[in-house]
Amino acid sequence: MNLGQQKFKSFIMERIREGEQGNAEALLAESFQKLDERSFDEEYLRSFMPRMQSLLKPEHAEEVEAIMKEFGAKFSR
Repeated sequence: MNLGQQKFKSFIMERIREGEQGNAEALLAESFQKLDERSFDEEYLRSFMPRMQSLLKPEHAEEVEAIMKEFGAKFSR
């Protein structure tokens, strides 16, 4: 895991609902693997976002969604 991935993981993990940390870590590991394999694309992001949002504390959902949309804009060019 590179430094950027570590920072993103820390950011996300601070915003995950109690009891969902394991699910969040697994989902992040999956997404980082796809990034490393260069198979992270817009289609994957569309499936990733709702799964991640379901694990977030409600008060952080909009903040994280905005960041994921910004990241996703890289794939819609």
